[in-house]
Amino acid sequence: MDDALEDFKLTIESAAEHLRSMTEAQSEERRAQGKWSPKEIVGHLIDSAANNHQRFVRAQFQDDLVFPGYEQENWVAAQHYQHASWPHLIELWKMYNMHLLHLISHIPAQKLGRLHHAHSLHKIAWKLVGETEPATLEYLIRDYIGHLKHHLQQIFAGDVTSPFIETGED
Repeated sequence: MDDALEDFKLTIESAAEHLRSMTEAQSEERRAQGKWSPKEIVGHLIDSAANNHQRFVRAQFQDDLVFPGYEQENWVAAQHYQHASWPHLIELWKMYNMHLLHLISHIPAQKLGRLHHAHSLHKIAWKLVGETEPATLEYLIRDYIGHLKHHLQQIFAGDVTSPFIETGED
């Protein structure tokens, strides 16, 4: 997990730097009709951080990995990220993820690797786990990081200077 945490830290720092290079106007551009703008994608990543924050904490004290999902489209719309300050969104996203990095780095290995047969990762994970397959908190954390990187790749699609170009890897 140490390599994943170091990669997560570098991702947060590098992404924040690259996001800051986008202008307010660029952050509001939608690549296609019905798609989120970079502002809305970062807003969604903040919502994802908020939802996963409580999951990462609760998972340490409960006997299952059963958590509610959330209506991501409604969350983004209700918070009007498109009209928020771009620098403020970047800073909130960065600091929230730095806090999650701190939290994750202090979760004991036995809690990370504990197999849970009761979970909702067949409904709430980015890369779903079968309902009858056991799951771990470590999987949920790695799934969160993978989801984050996926959305960073969407923001920086076509930017050859970005470290977040699509690689075809999961």
